[in-house]
Amino acid sequence: LNIIMQASSLVKYHTPILVSVSQSKSKTTKKNGASSTSHKAEKQTTQTEDILNSILPPREWTEDGQLWVQYVSSTPATRLDVINLQEQLDHQLQARQARETGICPIREELYSQCFDELIRQITINCAERGLLLLRVRDEARMTISAYETLYESSIAYGVRKALVAEQKKIDLDAKFKELTLAKRDLQIQVDNLRNTIEVTLAKAVEKREAEEKAHVEEVERIMRTNEQLKTSLETMLSAPKK
Repeated sequence: LNIIMQASSLVKYHTPILVSVSQSKSKTTKKNGASSTSHKAEKQTTQTEDILNSILPPREWTEDGQLWVQYVSSTPATRLDVINLQEQLDHQLQARQARETGICPIREELYSQCFDELIRQITINCAERGLLLLRVRDEARMTISAYETLYESSIAYGVRKALVAEQKKIDLDAKFKELTLAKRDLQIQVDNLRNTIEVTLAKAVEKREAEEKAHVEEVERIMRTNEQLKTSLETMLSAPKK
């Protein structure tokens, strides 16, 4: 199953090689592992293969206690290989249901494998060009990683701001309720004071009217008394002297 999964990559690899087996395997299996290891040691790698292995490191995995290794292929690519690569890319995009737009990890993985395969093909023909493309690939990945970090940071910042805003909204709602109750209490006090003022003014007007009425009556009484005294005085003065 692991071998099938390894073969699904768009990057072309050599046939997997059995490197070692677990200690619990039989002597025959150990002999086969030793034979594969000695075959690997006897193989003379070229400078291009070394560069390829540095750009695209060999893949290793364990299956049934056996360690397998798979090196990237050093076979030059033809025009037909490029056409097949494009067809495989389109097929994988459709088979794995990759989204055509937006963020899609599946599409990103497949295009990354396609770019690695192109680097492999170019490195075989010109190692310097392949190393330059490696720098471009690493720079692109670093830029994408920076954008991902920035995106995650912005999401975290947005979440924090949303929580702060929500807490602030709760505080403002509580403050609003508190002020509403305070306003109601103050309105009651205002109404009570207004009623007190109206009652006080009514009493003051009534008292002033009563005082004015009493003053008028007192003035009239004094005037009547004055007239009576005046009349009495005139009568006394007009009486004949004996």
